[in-house]
Amino acid sequence: MSEPRSDVVRLSTGIRGLDGLLAGGIPEGFMVALVGMPGTGKTVACIHFAWAGLSAGESAIYVTTEESRESVIRQAAQFGMGFDRASREGRLIILDALMRKDDEWSLKEVSVEEMLDRVIAAKRSLGRGARRLVIDSMSAFWLSAPVKAREDSYSVKRVLSKWGLTIYVTSQYAITTGSAFGWGVEHVADGIIHFRRAISGGVLRRYLLVEKMRQTPHDLRAWEIEIRDGSGMELVRPLARRAEDDALPGGVMRRIREHSGDEEP
Repeated sequence: MSEPRSDVVRLSTGIRGLDGLLAGGIPEGFMVALVGMPGTGKTVACIHFAWAGLSAGESAIYVTTEESRESVIRQAAQFGMGFDRASREGRLIILDALMRKDDEWSLKEVSVEEMLDRVIAAKRSLGRGARRLVIDSMSAFWLSAPVKAREDSYSVKRVLSKWGLTIYVTSQYAITTGSAFGWGVEHVADGIIHFRRAISGGVLRRYLLVEKMRQTPHDLRAWEIEIRDGSGMELVRPLARRAEDDALPGGVMRRIREHSGDEEP
């Protein structure tokens, strides 16, 4: 990798080893998409990102659309991260779009417009110390209209870029197809971290790959990750290069053999 630009301010991901793959962290002001199927580690990565800021004395905003506020707090506690205390101290605002409670920091409707309104209100409440925003996940906002994904993602980036926030947004990929519920976040985001999972030797294994990060000479390898009680997500090892990584697709190989007159081995 080439040397990173020294004039770029970077925020820690909070995950041991990941900052090193990103030349020191996420460039300040970026919107980064965390994409992948359920159960791959996206929410855990979001919790790490928010906690990294809270641990450094910052404030943070966390939008949850698929878990309750209480569930996010409990999950953070599982990894030794005190979201409950930070919330009581007024340094963390968790916007709950799932339970629709009658309080200031709950969304009455799952709409991008109301979410943006509440995020801006939270930023005003927390002040300049709020540098990080998590939206987990954006997919909930376009479940009934996937065609709006790109438009909504653009609106989020355009509106919130004025508020000095570095943003993590998650996007769910379908278990059946491995594809997103509407394309949009990836095209608009400044960075993409792809989370994957596979069964190897009868054991579930998780991986991440930095597919894109502007202004950053990032690592190009896929890394195995583990999620551990008490500490959260850690990078384990880069995946070994395999012969099939460089092989042409089977259909292409068959057509080459047909035209060359070679027989199948």
